[in-house]
Amino acid sequence: MDKSLKLEPLETLSLADKVEARLLQFIKENKLKAGDSIPKEMDFAESLGVSRTVVREAISRLRTLGIIESKKHRGMILTNPDIMHNLERMLDPTLLATGTLKNLFELRMIMEMGMADFLFEYKTQSDLEELEEIVQLEEEAAYNQSVFSLDKEIAFHGKLYEMSKNTTLQKFQDLLLPVFEFVHLNDTNLKDYKYSSGEFVNHRMLLDNLKVGTPETFRVAMRRHLEPHFDRVFNKEKK
Repeated sequence: MDKSLKLEPLETLSLADKVEARLLQFIKENKLKAGDSIPKEMDFAESLGVSRTVVREAISRLRTLGIIESKKHRGMILTNPDIMHNLERMLDPTLLATGTLKNLFELRMIMEMGMADFLFEYKTQSDLEELEEIVQLEEEAAYNQSVFSLDKEIAFHGKLYEMSKNTTLQKFQDLLLPVFEFVHLNDTNLKDYKYSSGEFVNHRMLLDNLKVGTPETFRVAMRRHLEPHFDRVFNKEKK
C-alpha cells in the first residue's frame, strides 16, 4: 500500500449535523453571550442554502441542550445551558453500560478524596454539629461497622458535599446518587471485606478528623473509609 496516499475522510455527518455545527460556529465567531438574540430560522436557511426544516431541526437540538430558547417578542436568544439538567436525563443506571457505571463510580470516589481542602476551608461549627447529629443517629442504630449502610452513607457524604460550597459539585453528587446506589446494592462482597489496617474507618473517625485534623490526614482517613471500593476498582481481593 502506498503510504504517501492521502485520502479525504468520508463525510458521514447529516445535513442537520452540519447546520448545527455551523450555528455553533456562528455563535463563537460573533462572540455572542447569554441574553443575545440570534437570527431567525429563515435568515439562517437563506445564508446556508438549506431548507428551513433542516435549520429548525438543528435549532431544536440546541434548544434541547439549553443553549437556545425562544422569548416572546424577542425571538430566539442564547441562554446559559443547565449542564446538570442535561446529565440528569442520561444518568439512569439501568440504561448505562457496565464500563460507564464503573467510570462514574470512580469519579465520585475521586471527588470525595479531592474535596478535603474545601471542607477545612469552609467548615463551620454548625456544619460539625449537623454531622455530629448524623453520626449519633447511626451509632444509636448500632449497625455493623464493617458494612456500609447506604442511607447513612448518603446522609453523611451528602453533608460533606454541601460543606464544599461548590454548587456544581453538589448537583453532580445528587446526579450520581442513583449510580452510587446501583453499584452499592449490586456489590455482594462488602460484608466479607477484610481491611488492611484491621479496622474500618467509620463516619465518627472521619468527623473527628475533620474537627482536629488537616486536609492531608482527612484524605488518608477517607481513603481508608473507601478502601473496599478502591480495591474493587483496582481488582484487588483481600480475604
